Amino acid sequence: MFCRMILLHPKKKTGSVPVYLNVYDLTPMNGYAYWVGLGIYHSGVQVHGVEYGFGAHDHSTTGIFEVEPKQCPGFTFRKSILIGRTDLGPKEVRSMMEKMAQEYSGNTYHLITKNCNHFCNDVCLKLTGKAIPSWVNRLARLGKKNYLHLPNFLFCICALVPGVRFLTE
Repeated sequence: MFCRMILLHPKKKTGSVPVYLNVYDLTPMNGYAYWVGLGIYHSGVQVHGVEYGFGAHDHSTTGIFEVEPKQCPGFTFRKSILIGRTDLGPKEVRSMMEKMAQEYSGNTYHLITKNCNHFCNDVCLKLTGKAIPSWVNRLARLGKKNYLHLPNFLFCICALVPGVRFLTE
């Protein structure tokens, strides 16, 4: 007599609302650098028709901001990546952002250790349980190893996001 063992794996729960990572080029040289796995990127998380991002300023208020999806001022839109899905509604997502606002104040931005891509990774993990693609924040990982060798202009170009509406405004 043969016994057949059936393993039941609980299905991972997926939500109904798509969560996208919108990726932007910070420099025209990304057109070439993208194909060899290098580039300087800004990113934002799009959910419920709103794109959330993180940028620097000199104040202790939040650096989290909202923009129209795929329209972040000062950057060139490259692509949108479906990260996963969430069951959180618009009010719950907004509440989550408000809770994250203390951790992500504008004066805590750092190109290498706490940039817009770190923020997006945290948001995507909270909403979907999935991380952003590693190539999006490769510059920061390389920068940790070679911090002193990065050009100074990178510390300004990535941080300042002109003309955005910060979360508390």
